[in-house]
Amino acid sequence: MRLLRQNPDGVEVVIHASNVDPGAAALSVCDVPATEPRHVGNAEYAEFALDFCRRNHIDVLIPPRRLTALAGRAADFAAIGTSLMCSPLAAVRTLTDKVATYESASAAGIPVPPWRAVNDAEGLYRAVAELSRTDEHLCIKPSGEYSAFGFRVLDDRPLTLATLLAAPQPIASVDAVAGALRRAAEQGDRIPELLVMPFLDGPEISIDCLSAPGGELLVGIPRSKQGRFRLLLDDPAPVAIAERLVRHFELAYLTNTQLRHRHGEPVLLEVNPRPSAGLFQTAFADVNLPWAAVRVLLQGDSGLRQPPRLGACLAVAEAVMEVAPRAVVPDPVPAPVIRTAESILAPVTHTPGALPVGVP
Repeated sequence: MRLLRQNPDGVEVVIHASNVDPGAAALSVCDVPATEPRHVGNAEYAEFALDFCRRNHIDVLIPPRRLTALAGRAADFAAIGTSLMCSPLAAVRTLTDKVATYESASAAGIPVPPWRAVNDAEGLYRAVAELSRTDEHLCIKPSGEYSAFGFRVLDDRPLTLATLLAAPQPIASVDAVAGALRRAAEQGDRIPELLVMPFLDGPEISIDCLSAPGGELLVGIPRSKQGRFRLLLDDPAPVAIAERLVRHFELAYLTNTQLRHRHGEPVLLEVNPRPSAGLFQTAFADVNLPWAAVRVLLQGDSGLRQPPRLGACLAVAEAVMEVAPRAVVPDPVPAPVIRTAESILAPVTHTPGALPVGVP
């Protein structure tokens, strides 16, 4: 939001933000807060978003969640005067499924880690037996878009005092995970597809990408993440991998590619067809990617004339800011009940005469 408000063109931006949680912090710092209804499918969610944009005269909609509901509906939004910032539906469907992502990326010659998809205890044991031959620690995580939820490092070693006294880690034994899967099956619970793969330790490299529709990478800013530190890498190698992925999936606007190293070589961790949560850090490269994306969407020109400034080392520290007191935000105009993930729907309006723009 800050980067859009502090855009280099000096355009006044009015930010509407919505969340299923009326107490979400983002609703305290946007200009016009709103709550999203819960519990819906994609069709109902898309109708909610269209109605929201129509009633609020939204110029640009930047959705960081529920992309499968909105991708492919650009013409519907354009008909009501809203520009939708989103990659193609085919890419969104593939990239919100890690199995499909790895299959497609591997077929395109992009290095991926070994993996196995499981959804029951027996499959888990088989996957662990097969992948353990590499003598690497293994991990398990949902194949769908769950952020860090559901991630566990698989570790059957006895608990040591040193481990007990160290910072807590997301660790679970293979038997404990297998037991959870068996109990879920016995209770008739839906079990999502899970990935078993090597645990790729070491710095993660996250490349924030801005691209034009059709998959032309305009700029990629890689940042190495380790603990509280971020290094804006002056290294073309990870950007080259991100460029191949952007072109392969024909990604548009703001997306993010994450890599890790295995045996000294970079491999794909995941591709997010949405802006990353750490996108604000790219401001230290002297670029305003959110505003550049809005310009690409509305004008076909990013406005970026200088290459990003790379090599900076950043420290991420906790900060405190004052926000408006928590209050109940009015519900949207009555509409079909809609199921949404806990995310911010980020549309934007503008004052008369100002360039329309949007924010996540």
